[in-house]
Amino acid sequence: MGILSASIAKKVAMALSGLFLVFFLAQHFTINLSSVIDPETFNNWSHFMGTNGLVQFVLQPVLILGVIFHFVMGIVLEIQNRNARAISYKSYKGSKNSTWASRNMIISGLVILAFLGLHFYDFWVPEIVYKYVDVKEAVEDRYFIELVHKFESPVRTGLYCLAFVLLMFHLWHGFASSFQSVGFNNKYSKALQGFTKLYAILIPAGFIFIALYHHFNQLPH
Repeated sequence: MGILSASIAKKVAMALSGLFLVFFLAQHFTINLSSVIDPETFNNWSHFMGTNGLVQFVLQPVLILGVIFHFVMGIVLEIQNRNARAISYKSYKGSKNSTWASRNMIISGLVILAFLGLHFYDFWVPEIVYKYVDVKEAVEDRYFIELVHKFESPVRTGLYCLAFVLLMFHLWHGFASSFQSVGFNNKYSKALQGFTKLYAILIPAGFIFIALYHHFNQLPH
């Protein structure tokens, strides 16, 4: 009974960390989308996020810890599930028993984690160096130019798009499963599941659009 309770607790913790990251993803998408609509708004929002003490020294560390916790817990649960699986692979029915997304959460998760490493290298590390190593003066209108510059390379742009396709698959199963893990089961469950599927498609597709927009918008006409 204790082992079962511990397993349930891990799944709930995994689900809650996932829901937290989903909320952050929507906020991050909103800011990035403004770079397509109005560069000045993007600069203003980015400057606020980059200089606000609460964001920098409270929310940012919590976010980083949330990302680490979510992926570590995902690996732990995957290993636990594989060790506890009683049914042999001979009787496994593949997609008849589950979707590709649910069977490959660990793969898509690891690729997304690698993408986050690239994303941190591209944006977070230069920002930290700019502010805390080189200690340069705050320039409010630099963020849009820096963002566009990152999408000059077709290789980097392609990697970003690929990562968001895999994020789509990851969210397709993971977002809906998070609500099931925390016990959300009522008359709104079907509508909520529809929302999670829509979110899983639109948000990654939106990020892909932003990357392609900035890439092709700076090519010679």
